[in-house]
Amino acid sequence: MREFARYMTQRLDNAGLSERDDGPGMVTDSALVMNMHNGDKNAFRQLVERHKRMAFQTALGLVGNRDDAYDISQEAFLRAYRSSGTYKSDQPFLPWFYTIIANLARTWLKKRSVAKSRDVDLDDVEYLMTSDTTPEEEYIRGEEIDLLRKSLLKLPFDDREIITLHHFRNMSYDEIAELLAIPRGTVMSRLYYARKRLARLMGGDHG
Repeated sequence: MREFARYMTQRLDNAGLSERDDGPGMVTDSALVMNMHNGDKNAFRQLVERHKRMAFQTALGLVGNRDDAYDISQEAFLRAYRSSGTYKSDQPFLPWFYTIIANLARTWLKKRSVAKSRDVDLDDVEYLMTSDTTPEEEYIRGEEIDLLRKSLLKLPFDDREIITLHHFRNMSYDEIAELLAIPRGTVMSRLYYARKRLARLMGGDHG
């Protein structure tokens, strides 16, 4: 799609899928979950500090509202704490945790579909904007990004999910494949058709 890449954030961290082990003495995510299950409150705090940004930004991409994304990310950590007994020490943490976030987002979207939906504020898309623009350019970009966000919310959940992970979370095909437990080719196919549907919603038909 023409201009699509320009809307994608360059400020977000790469979520990554590898276990966190940044140096000597750094406890892996898996170990923290096991310690958390055994009653270590400090382990829970460490997990929150490591992944709160990723949880919030992923939820924001899925539901499109800052307040709800915050609530979902907070609830996701509580669910992880309560479900730590089901976690297997040999499984990667992030795919397990992402499933919790995605399930919460799906539930929230179902509730929203039967209630009055909340408009997307421009504040919710500020982090997609570049800082080296004039006020006039920033206003136009804001209008374009607002259209992008509203169009994303009209997509089926699976389309919005794959676009959020690849473009807003900067995740590679292989990382998404591991996260969602699907083949790499399926990731590429889903992303291609999701982009096409998004382009149509935004008034274009570029691939």
